[in-house]
Amino acid sequence: MKRILLTLTVIVAGLSMMAPDINAQSGYNPPPATARQKRHDAWQKDMAEFRARSEHDRMLHALADSLASVQAAAAIKNQDFVLEAQSITFKNGANTFVNSNTNFIAVKGNRAVVQISPSNFASGPNGVGGVTVDGMITDKSITRDKKGNINYSMNVMGVGINAQVEIYMYPDTNGATAVVYPNFNSNTVWMQGNIVPYENSNVIEGSSL
Repeated sequence: MKRILLTLTVIVAGLSMMAPDINAQSGYNPPPATARQKRHDAWQKDMAEFRARSEHDRMLHALADSLASVQAAAAIKNQDFVLEAQSITFKNGANTFVNSNTNFIAVKGNRAVVQISPSNFASGPNGVGGVTVDGMITDKSITRDKKGNINYSMNVMGVGINAQVEIYMYPDTNGATAVVYPNFNSNTVWMQGNIVPYENSNVIEGSSL
């Protein structure tokens, strides 16, 4: 019995070793990939390429944001920056997208300009659709918390009009929010945008009050 089992084992092993050779001699080839499989393989290839491009783009965007953040932080420290607003929110909750060239907060040394011009149609007191406050900076304060958020606070003393301004810049980006508290009324305004060095800004300053 043992001799029979040993013989069968040897025969089975020999057949398994001969199988590849038999296939090769008979010209056997595996069946070609189906159209569905080809589409699946092409989709996987496209997705791999898309993920590679997306990762590359994310790295570029992160690097650009980091550089912009460093430049903005240095500009704030040097009193030489502009917050170019992209949207404005009024006290009643109304929010509107605005032209960053005419809606901004500019700081240059001890001078500051706060300009809010939400209208592209009416000239307004400043000639560009809103109000411009030009004045000297007092009570300036710059702080940075453990998370990297920068808070810049100042009073702007213009001719007949004063305003308190709070600017918050977020970490790892030059995105910022500013709150303007006019001293002559309670019409608080929120401005959302980006902080850039003064020399890199292209704002249009209207006539101040």
